[in-house]
Amino acid sequence: MGYSFRKAQEFIYRNARPLGMALWQHHFENKGAQGVLRALAFYQNADGGFGHALEADCWNPGSSPIQTWSAAEILRGMGYFNHKYPLVGSMLAYLSGGSDFDGHLWRDTVPGNNDHPHAPWWTYPTDADYNPTASLAGLLVRAAPKGSGAETLGLRLAGEAVGFFLRGEALQQHTLACFVQLYEYLAGSGAAEAFPMREFAEKLREAVSEGITRDTGKWATDYVYKPSFFIGGKNSPYYEDNRKLAEYECEFIKDTQLEDGSWSVNWAWGAYPEQWPVARNWWKADIILKNLLYLKGMEKL
Repeated sequence: MGYSFRKAQEFIYRNARPLGMALWQHHFENKGAQGVLRALAFYQNADGGFGHALEADCWNPGSSPIQTWSAAEILRGMGYFNHKYPLVGSMLAYLSGGSDFDGHLWRDTVPGNNDHPHAPWWTYPTDADYNPTASLAGLLVRAAPKGSGAETLGLRLAGEAVGFFLRGEALQQHTLACFVQLYEYLAGSGAAEAFPMREFAEKLREAVSEGITRDTGKWATDYVYKPSFFIGGKNSPYYEDNRKLAEYECEFIKDTQLEDGSWSVNWAWGAYPEQWPVARNWWKADIILKNLLYLKGMEKL
């Protein structure tokens, strides 16, 4: 079928969770952020961390760094960084409280994951890396009160992360995306001068260009890294280096919409046959939001 904004909207209204509905209304129907904040609050636990399948591949109701990162990404997409918002302040308390943290990295998986339906990549234990630590460190720098212990922790971890990245260590693309987010957090903070931002930016540009899957024949069938994984629109610092592929993805999105208004989910759990179809539907709503936000950023909506 041809591209249809209306079909995408229909899928959201018929299938999305309340949070997905609120995000749609905020980004595409000029609704305020309060609906998103209210819906997101139901995923937050008493310790300030997030759970309850906010990351739809992990149904653990307990708090974990990766689900807290998912919440942070929603807030970052709306420009909500201030610690004075209760949602953000409680999140910072969780991150600076030592839970699921070894002093340098937050775990990407936690033991409680194994007690609930989840994708195999969220099975505990895994070897921790800078996914999601690089991004969460940036959040602390950007959002924590100045001079607080949370800010001090964020500055230390951000320094360690930038140093790690500049040494040229091999990164999986999800981890690279967390470094892209770290740079954005630092650039928008008052602490950017404490970091080698020019060198960081140059190496990120190189890494992003290398990280994009250039074999477009795989885009429709495989779990690959299209430009939108790193590039939010024409204002992205990575757009000019990847202009041709970024523009091509707009047409790819328009050409591959399914009859129900969604797009394909190019991964599966291989387990939990009753729960996976539910999670897949949640992901379809998430992919709709991401695809249309990309088209919006590319001035193609």
